[in-house]
Amino acid sequence: MNMEQIKEVAKARGVKPGKLKKAELIRAIQAAESNPQCFGTGQVEHCGEPGCLWREDCK
Repeated sequence: MNMEQIKEVAKARGVKPGKLKKAELIRAIQAAESNPQCFGTGQVEHCGEPGCLWREDCK
């Protein structure tokens, strides 16, 4: 997913993208959704969320 698409998701979730980098923005979205803020932390191999919107980018 490109940054413009991620920013649209953020706005839809009430997150202000500002100047956040991709990983920071995705983790902010995860927090807004009350999900673990795990994007880009190397936990993808142990992830219990196969339907995560960010899974492909996280790998």
